[in-house]
Amino acid sequence: MSLANRQPGTRPHVVVVGGGFGGLSAVRNLRKADVDVTLIDRHTYNTFQPLLYQVATASLNPGDITWFLRAVRSDQDNVRYLKGTVLSMDHDARTIRLDGGQLVSYDYLVIAAGVTTNYFGVKGAEENSMPLYKRSQALAVRDKFFANLEDAAVNGQDRDLRIVVVGGGATGVETAGAFAELRNKDMATTYPELDRKRTHITLVEQAPFVLAPFAPKLRDYAKKSLEKRDVDLRLNTGVKEVRPDGVVVGDDEFLPAGIVIWATGVTAHPVVKDWGVPQGRGGRIMVDDHLRVQGFPRVFAVGDIGVEDGDRALPQLAQPALQGGKYVAKLIKSELKGQDHKPFKYGDKGTMATIGRSSAVADIAHGPRLTGFLAWMIWMAIHILTLLGNRNRLNTLINLTVKYLTPSTNAIVGETPPVALRRREPGPALTGGEAGELDEPARERDGGERGAVAADDAHPDHAGEPTPEAGEGDQDVRVPDGVHPEGTTEPDPQFDPQLDLGADSDESRTGASTGHS
Repeated sequence: MSLANRQPGTRPHVVVVGGGFGGLSAVRNLRKADVDVTLIDRHTYNTFQPLLYQVATASLNPGDITWFLRAVRSDQDNVRYLKGTVLSMDHDARTIRLDGGQLVSYDYLVIAAGVTTNYFGVKGAEENSMPLYKRSQALAVRDKFFANLEDAAVNGQDRDLRIVVVGGGATGVETAGAFAELRNKDMATTYPELDRKRTHITLVEQAPFVLAPFAPKLRDYAKKSLEKRDVDLRLNTGVKEVRPDGVVVGDDEFLPAGIVIWATGVTAHPVVKDWGVPQGRGGRIMVDDHLRVQGFPRVFAVGDIGVEDGDRALPQLAQPALQGGKYVAKLIKSELKGQDHKPFKYGDKGTMATIGRSSAVADIAHGPRLTGFLAWMIWMAIHILTLLGNRNRLNTLINLTVKYLTPSTNAIVGETPPVALRRREPGPALTGGEAGELDEPARERDGGERGAVAADDAHPDHAGEPTPEAGEGDQDVRVPDGVHPEGTTEPDPQFDPQLDLGADSDESRTGASTGHS
């Protein structure tokens, strides 16, 4: 498919790359313009990233915070959506090439592609940690968390459990607070087999405080609120290495952990280097005071992907993206009429972050600095109203109301792999019995000494795969007597077959690698 050769006399063509805050803001503000708009995104949906952590902590459905991009045509008939990833740009010919082979021409180009996770070169971080920047990543964190709790419930909590959150910004604080509340308020009911005092949420931050962009008063409140929820704060602590079973921090201290969530730092997608645009710090695209890409009068960059020199560099938040998209749309309309337009001026409305139920901080521009319940209510209202679509707003309102204002423990969970019984290490069994035997509760859960595995327990994604027999595969997996391997399943390879949320509580290790975070 080629759109490169538009017929003479047709309307100017505005191409918007990215369906996030900035891209959709530009598209919607071109609704009444005499132009044709093409919105390009590799996903068919917009993700409301500020609430991704609520999906990761089983409070919201992924559909609550995603919005079908093609729905933009419901009230705007001058736009079309095109699925694809931009591979390259030819700014002399004014064309962009997509991964599907499409060649799309433009008269004006708005780049609002967003950014991705920055691991700062920390050894093992990209391979072994879990970022929270996409819907699929939030679901991966959620499913791994519950898979490992189920493993601990079946096999016994013979070691401490730990989640490490790296980064003390808004995402890190909100994620750590939400996991802590899930542990504190829900696990006594939903996982009575587990000891919450041996379940740790650790937040690691290199700075001496959390929420660096906020005023000191609000930082202190957030710190105390996290500590009140029994979050293990490691401030003034850098991450040197992320391993499959934990992180090396500070003076080579090893923190065993089954899940490491990377919530610090962003950078431009690697493909941007092939777009023929100037890049600055973090790989972001350099723009001038009209949000034009430097050297290209008809190309703009808005939101996280764009950066201006000096003190005018904007924070990578939703509001700069929304305002930037609106500004560029107005600028394009002005230029089509032969009119000049003033430089972009960002209107700071403030920032906010929540720590948990009835606890938040709000730094309102030209207004008060709020903490506690009032700040939390404002945070709730703004986030719900900012969602796209009435269905999303209603669903999110209902789910968060049920979570925060009722005693419900009904977490929104997904599919988890089957749990494999593990042979005990030599030594006393958890509930008596000889060394190396399964404890009595495990025997009972298995239906007795010769109980059969129910067919309904087989994971649908792995149906028909045999369970390793004695002497094959993982030696820690024990097939109970009388269970035939046919029809049973192996643990999902994306989950550690061991107790993945932690390591032996009395075992300490150190690493000698170097790095920073």
